[in-house]
Amino acid sequence: MAEPSRYALRALPGALLGFVLNAVEAPMRGLQRLLGVPRIAWVFVAPNLVVLALFTFLPIVIDFLYTFTGGVQLYPSERPFTGLDNLATLFECGNYLDPSTCRKDLFWRAVYNTGLFALIQVGLMVALSLVTALVLNRKILGRGFFRGVFFYPVLLSPVVVALIWKWILQREGLLNAMLQGAGVAGPVWLDEASWAFSWSVFVSIWAHMGFYTLILLAGLQAIPGDLYEAAEMDSASPWRRFYRITLPLLMPNLLVVLVLALIRAVQVFDEIFVLTGGGPGSATLFIVQFIYQTAFAESIRLYGLAAAASLALAGTLLVLTLVQLRISRQGMGGNARREDG
Repeated sequence: MAEPSRYALRALPGALLGFVLNAVEAPMRGLQRLLGVPRIAWVFVAPNLVVLALFTFLPIVIDFLYTFTGGVQLYPSERPFTGLDNLATLFECGNYLDPSTCRKDLFWRAVYNTGLFALIQVGLMVALSLVTALVLNRKILGRGFFRGVFFYPVLLSPVVVALIWKWILQREGLLNAMLQGAGVAGPVWLDEASWAFSWSVFVSIWAHMGFYTLILLAGLQAIPGDLYEAAEMDSASPWRRFYRITLPLLMPNLLVVLVLALIRAVQVFDEIFVLTGGGPGSATLFIVQFIYQTAFAESIRLYGLAAAASLALAGTLLVLTLVQLRISRQGMGGNARREDG
C-alpha cells in the first residue's frame, strides 16, 4: 500500500494545478468574448500598471505639485500656492562658483560635491572597468573565478556594502588595527573631510565596477578574432592593436558605460549616507541626501524646497537619459552599417 500512496502524493501538485487552471479558464473565456482578443492583454498588464501608477506616476505628480506650493503642511490641500518661489530660493546666488554667496548654500555645496564626485568616480570607474575587462578577456588561469569575484559586490545591497566598509574604516576598525600592528598610527578615515570623500569614491567604485566591467567584457567578446590575427600578421604592436581595433569597436559600449555611470553617480545616496552620513560637516553631502534631509530629517520640513531640488535633479537625469538613448541608437546604426558593409 505504500507505493500507490507515494505515487498519489507525487501526482497531487499536478492535480491541484489542473483544478486551478480549469476553474480560471471559464471566466477568462467569458472575459475574452466580452473584451475581444486584442484587449484581453490589458487584463494581464493592469496589475503592473496600477502599481506603476501608485508608486511611480502619482509621486511624480505630487512632487511637481509640491514644487509650486509652500508652508510646512503635509497635505496638498493645506499648502498655499507660491509659484516659482522654491526654485528661485534654490537658484538665488551672488556667485554660482561660491556656494557661500547662495541663499541655500547647502544645496549648492551638495551640487558641487555631486559634480566633483561624478567627475572623479566616473573617470576612475570607466578606466578601471576597461582595464579589468581587458585582463579578464585574456586566457588567464582562473578566468571564470576572477570574473565572479569582480561581479560579486554588485550583488550586495548598497547598505551592506557601506556597513562592511564602515566597520573597516572606523576609528578602531580593521584597517587601523592592521596599521597599528605594523607600527603605524592610522588617521580617523571618516572624520577627516578629504579622506571621507576619497573613501566615498573608492567604496562606490568597488561596489559597482563589476557591472560596467561585464558590459565592456561583452563588447570585447563581440569583436571578431580575425581582426587581431590580421593585425598580428602585419606585425602590429599590442598598443596599436588596442588603439586601432579594440578602442573603436568598443566605443559604443564605452559610451553606454559612461552615461550609465554618470546617472548612477548623480543619484548616489544609500551607501554614502550609511558610510559617512554626509559628513564630516558637508564634505560628502550629495544632492539626493540634501533632498532627503530637507524633506524628512530637519525639524522644519520644507517639502516644497525638497520637491524643487528633486525636480532640478530629474531634469539633469532626463538629459543624461536622452543622451544615453541617442548614443544607443547611434551604436545600433553603426553596427547595422558595418554588417551591411
